[in-house]
Amino acid sequence: MSNADRKIEIESITLPRHVHGVDKTKFAAMRDTLLPVLPTEAPDMFVAETKAALLPNLSQELFPGGKRAGWWLKAVQPDLEVKGVFERSGEGPVQLFTRRKSHNTIGR
Repeated sequence: MSNADRKIEIESITLPRHVHGVDKTKFAAMRDTLLPVLPTEAPDMFVAETKAALLPNLSQELFPGGKRAGWWLKAVQPDLEVKGVFERSGEGPVQLFTRRKSHNTIGR
C-alpha cells in the first residue's frame, strides 16, 4: 500500500476549504467507534463525555491506553460535521449528537 493509500483528506467546519491528510486506518477506527456512542436526540454529549464513552471500545492496537484519542476525536468531529453526519448544539462547550443517517461510505 502506497503512502497516499494510507491517507484520507479531512475537512473542518471551522476552517472552510482547508483540507488535511491523516492516517486512514486511525480515522476510520475513531469514526466507527465514535458514531455508535453519540445520542440521536437530547441530551447531547459534551466532547469529554463522548471521549469517555468511546475509550472502552477503541482499538488498543491503534490507540494503546487511549493514547492520542482526544486528538483523533477532534480530527473526526469537524470532518463529520462538514459532511452533515452530526451537529453541535448548545452555546459554550461543544455538545454533539448524530443524525444517524447512513454512514457506510463516510471516509472510505
